[in-house]
Amino acid sequence: MDFFKNADVDVLVTFAVYLLMMIGIGLYFTKRSKKMSEYFLAGRQLNSWVTAMSAQASDMSGWLLMGLPGAAYASGMGNYWIAIGLAIGTLLNWVFVAKRLRRFTEVAGDSITIPQYFQNRFKTDSPVVRVVCAAVIFVFFLVYTTSAFVSGGKLFQIVFNIDSTNETYVKAAVIISAVIIISYTFLGGFYAVAWTDFIQGMLMIMAIVALPIALVNSISNFSPEMITATQKIAAEGASTAGYASMFEGRSANAIISDLAWALGYFGMPHILVRFMAIKDSKMVKKSGIIAVVWVIISLTAAVLIGILGRVYLDSIGVTLSAGEQELIFIKVVKDLFPGVLAGIFLSAVLASIMSTADSQLLVTASAVANDFYSVVINKKATDKQLMWVSRIAVIVISVIACILALNPNDSIMGIVSNAWAGFGAAFGPAILFSLYWKRVTLKGTVSGIIAGGGMVLLWSNILHLDGVLYSIVPGFALSCIVTVVVSLIDKAPDTEVQELFDEAVSDDTVKE
Repeated sequence: MDFFKNADVDVLVTFAVYLLMMIGIGLYFTKRSKKMSEYFLAGRQLNSWVTAMSAQASDMSGWLLMGLPGAAYASGMGNYWIAIGLAIGTLLNWVFVAKRLRRFTEVAGDSITIPQYFQNRFKTDSPVVRVVCAAVIFVFFLVYTTSAFVSGGKLFQIVFNIDSTNETYVKAAVIISAVIIISYTFLGGFYAVAWTDFIQGMLMIMAIVALPIALVNSISNFSPEMITATQKIAAEGASTAGYASMFEGRSANAIISDLAWALGYFGMPHILVRFMAIKDSKMVKKSGIIAVVWVIISLTAAVLIGILGRVYLDSIGVTLSAGEQELIFIKVVKDLFPGVLAGIFLSAVLASIMSTADSQLLVTASAVANDFYSVVINKKATDKQLMWVSRIAVIVISVIACILALNPNDSIMGIVSNAWAGFGAAFGPAILFSLYWKRVTLKGTVSGIIAGGGMVLLWSNILHLDGVLYSIVPGFALSCIVTVVVSLIDKAPDTEVQELFDEAVSDDTVKE
């Protein structure tokens, strides 16, 4: 095929082996996903390592190896504030949410999705909270999944040496990445997603740690002063003053916005379901340590790849255009490593994309099947029917996201930041209040979800104020205020609801 004629054969073969292995995992776990709890939550049987690695691999996406290094390439150490915010958010999420959510979802009717958890947490027959949550999940994960397909398309363009002006081939690259991700998610459900994410997380950490070391060894007479000197070389004529500084050229609003990425973790459904799926709440501490160490190492390395990659390219007289900056990891790998080794490193980029997209597709599909179809359309649906509705939803959502990805209007960083803010502002306060405030009510929770998600859409897409302050900040704040005010105005939760809270909390505080 002409599409593959310019591809490096060694890289192509490495890619093919890796992808076949991922699809094989999907086929293997097909026979283990016969029930809803197995297909959507792996029967709550994940061990510490799989929980930790799949949570963090699904968290980072192609943003880790493309978006963040690209931002660091363009503007330097200032982007490390985002990394700090994400590390803080990861730590807080594992400390304050993981164990308690695992216990609450089990006590609250063995809930297998976040929307179902909210309904069971407040012991209501009303489908409103599940439908509202399903709508939020569908909208923001559609955006998030689009970013994954955009990342995949860009990766395949480089791997296959596709001319970016050839529109047919560029679209084909996006479609190929989408089909690969759909296949094993469709087959194996959460088991397949969790175990492939574990493998992908290990591959990602290996590649992201090795590349900065390789870059330092490849830069002639490398010294830290070379990074400072880089600020004098402007990309695309843009100023890079303060390139080597975390503070110079960064306003207080910008630093607050970057650190505010931490707030997103409390509301990420694809991360929260990992907490729900762990085999025993006693395993949470070990998983948390693994996850936090992984995040600190990977985020630090991602920023270094952007900065050291620029120093390296500057040293050989290469400057990336604005449209190429998010390809810094890929371009440096292809320049530094031979065929098979390059294929392994580039497979890490594919792993980062797949590990997030599969999780997002599965969570969205579970919301469509379990929190919309079974609540609104067919209340008597069997597990088998719901799993097939979910599989169909995976395909439909992927097709829509793929169409959007064919004509992206934003960078990977921009797309991810919008979805991250939406989930963090909508679900973050709702999760925290449901786990820690006995007085919170269903009406307060639903109002807060709508207010937070709505504010993000208003702030980012209508008022266009993200340049002033990241939308997650006003969205999260408004959601908290609305949740508290409406809950206090509303009558206190029923005795049964308060007893459920007491049961979950009492078990959660038992000394191990």
